[in-house]
Amino acid sequence: MTRIQIFALLLCCSFGSTFTHAGEIQVDINFPGGSAKVESIDQEKRVVTLSPTPHQGKGFVCWWYARISGLQTGETLTLDVGNAPWATPDQAVFSHNNESWQQTKPGLRTGKRIRYEIKVPAAEIWVAWGAPFLLEHAQRTVDLAAKHSFVEAIELCQTRGGNSTPALVITEAPESPERIGIWIQARQHAWESGSSWVCNGFVKWIVSDAPAAQELRKKALITVVPIMDVDNVQIGAGGKNQKPQDHNRDWSDEPHWKAVATAQVAIRDQDQNGNFDLFVDLHNPAAGDKHPYYFIPPKDQFPPIGRRNLKTFLEKSKEQITGPLSFKGRAIESGPKYDRNAWMYISKNWVATHTQDHVVAVTLETAWNTPESTVPNYEQVGRELGLTISKYFEQDRRSQ
Repeated sequence: MTRIQIFALLLCCSFGSTFTHAGEIQVDINFPGGSAKVESIDQEKRVVTLSPTPHQGKGFVCWWYARISGLQTGETLTLDVGNAPWATPDQAVFSHNNESWQQTKPGLRTGKRIRYEIKVPAAEIWVAWGAPFLLEHAQRTVDLAAKHSFVEAIELCQTRGGNSTPALVITEAPESPERIGIWIQARQHAWESGSSWVCNGFVKWIVSDAPAAQELRKKALITVVPIMDVDNVQIGAGGKNQKPQDHNRDWSDEPHWKAVATAQVAIRDQDQNGNFDLFVDLHNPAAGDKHPYYFIPPKDQFPPIGRRNLKTFLEKSKEQITGPLSFKGRAIESGPKYDRNAWMYISKNWVATHTQDHVVAVTLETAWNTPESTVPNYEQVGRELGLTISKYFEQDRRSQ
C-alpha cells in the first residue's frame, strides 16, 4: 500500500468517526400529554409539518407536544405548525432531555401557519407549544412539598378518566376562628401549561424559609391544586370549551367534573366555618395579551367590604408582581357582558356569590406568548403572587 493510499484510508476513518449521516426523521407522541398530527415529513429538507391531535369534544385544538428522533446533532430542523392563533406561539419550546426547555427563535408566519427553525442539540429532541406540566409534574410538586411537616399531600379526587388529582394542604396555623383560608388552583384549561408552572412557583415559595412565607403559614390554611383538568392534560387535549362544558363553566349546583364538585364542597365547608378568605384561579390568556392581568367578578355583585378588599388585593399585586412578567393593574370584569349564558358558572364568580362578603375571588391570567414566558419567569410570578397574598393579609380583611 502506497503512502497516498494509507493517508486516504486514515482520512476516511477520521471523517467517519467525526461525522454521522442524518437519519430518517420519526415523530412519536406515545407518552402522556403527547399530541401531534403529522401532515408530512420532508426527509431531504428536514421539515416536519404538523398540527395538534384533534380530540373530538375535548376543547380547543391547540396543544402539541412530540418527540422527534433520527436527527443529527447540529443540523437545522424546521417545524411547520398550524393553525393560528392558539396553536402557534411566536416562539415554541424544545428540549434535549424532556426536562429543561428553551424557546426557539421567533417563527416565520405564513397565513395560519408558522415555521420554527431549531438547531438540533441531540439525535432526539422534544418539541412543544410550551413547557409541559403533566400529572407526573404535579405529583412531584406535591411529593417534594410534603416532605415538610406542615404540608399534607391529598388527593382532591379521582377524575372521570380514573386519574388522581394531587393537591396540597399547607398550614402551621392552629385551628381557630381567626385562621385564614386560601385556595389556589391551576389548569382548568388543559392546554394552559404555564398556569401550572406559576402554581409550582407559588408552592416552592410557600414551603420555603422566606420570612413572608413562614408568617403566612402561621396564620393561614392554604389548599393548592396544580392541575384541575388532569384527564385532558394526560391525553394532550386543549380542554377549553370541551363537552359537556368547560371546567371553568361547570361551577353550578350540579357540576359535571369531579374536581369542580370536590373543590366546591371544600370551599363551602371552610366558608361556613368562617375560615375562607381568598380564591385564585390560575390561567393563561389569549395570544395577544403580553402582560399578566386579572379577571374579576362583576363589581355590582360586591358588597362594600368586598369591593374594598378587591381594590387592596389588586394594589398589592401591582406592587409585588413586577416581572419580567409584570402586572400593570389591568382587571376585567367577567359578568353578563363577558359571557351572557354562563358567566355565573365561572369559578371565581361562583366563589364570590357563595361565600361571605369579605372574600376575594379572582382569576390570574399570565401571558404565554412573549419572550419572557419561560418556566423560571412563570415561577417568579408564582413567588410574587405569594408575596402579594402575604402583604394583603398583613391586615384583618374580615372586619367592616
